[in-house]
Amino acid sequence: MGGKLLIFSAPSGSGKSTIVQHLVKLDLGLAFSISATSRQAREGEVDGREYHFISSDLFREKIDNNGFIEWEEVYPGQFYGTPKSEVDRIWNSGQHALFDIDVVGGVNLKKEYGEKALSVFVKPPSLQELEQRLLSRGTDDSEALKKRLGKAEYEMQFSSQFDHILVNDSLEKALTVAESLVRNFLAL
Repeated sequence: MGGKLLIFSAPSGSGKSTIVQHLVKLDLGLAFSISATSRQAREGEVDGREYHFISSDLFREKIDNNGFIEWEEVYPGQFYGTPKSEVDRIWNSGQHALFDIDVVGGVNLKKEYGEKALSVFVKPPSLQELEQRLLSRGTDDSEALKKRLGKAEYEMQFSSQFDHILVNDSLEKALTVAESLVRNFLAL
């Protein structure tokens, strides 16, 4: 048993979560794969909806017990990963797994699942535009913003390892292109 995987990755603030939220609302047989993280929940986030929020110690224990398809220490002491149980849960329900995942995680998932996976890199029009988007969020202090922008610059280097690069310069256009990519892949 098993469906397909749809992987959307991008630097923080590029719009991948908005695109993924749009796709999950369509009648395409998609189920959102909920990642695990050791970071604290942000305001409005719910455990088991956006992420499975677990302690760093429990995360490390699950790593040691081979409980993740992929995982990464994104910032010191801050882990993100895809529990093996998530893909099993989704495929056992007869659906396709939809991922909103960091860039390195997206590359690792594509390597793991190959042709069963479609990987899409959502790219901001420019680093300047990305900075404006992150500033308008109002969730980061200047030091955190500087870290995110540095990480975004690094992550852009991975874009060629994805099946498609989707430049999000117009949200309406990006949603249309993402939907078309997904529909075409699922029809294969």
